Amino acid sequence: MKRIASFSVNHDTLEKGMYVSREDGDVITYDIRMKKPNAGDYLSSPEAHTIEHLFATYARNSDFTDNVIYVGPMGCRTGFYLLLRDSVSRADAIKLVKDSMAFIKDFTGEIPGSKREECGNYKEHDLQGAKLVAADMLSVLADWQEKNLAYK
Repeated sequence: MKRIASFSVNHDTLEKGMYVSREDGDVITYDIRMKKPNAGDYLSSPEAHTIEHLFATYARNSDFTDNVIYVGPMGCRTGFYLLLRDSVSRADAIKLVKDSMAFIKDFTGEIPGSKREECGNYKEHDLQGAKLVAADMLSVLADWQEKNLAYK
């Protein structure tokens, strides 16, 4: 079988940040890398679950709602994928991720979609952990620009 694109990235040199993972027609997949791969520090399942609920809720309620295809965690628990239509500029994609992380960092109240009837694992959330991850990503992305979106 053909090797998929994400397995062609050298994960030993990959750092936290935001990258263009692939482009498929009018869909761009962004790699939102929250943890350095293979470094022994990973997103916990409850943190990732909470980030997923908050990130997806924010992105799908943003000015880009009609251009958000998918927001979801990586199986390796080092980050998230964000799939957007290419009508969203790369600068706006960076801003959307920063704004989403700020929303998570400052979030208070009931996690959207966290009731039993709304979620298949409603008890497994970690809002405080999600806030710490989001705050860290805000510092990583503070000066992020389009030129930083390419894998090194």
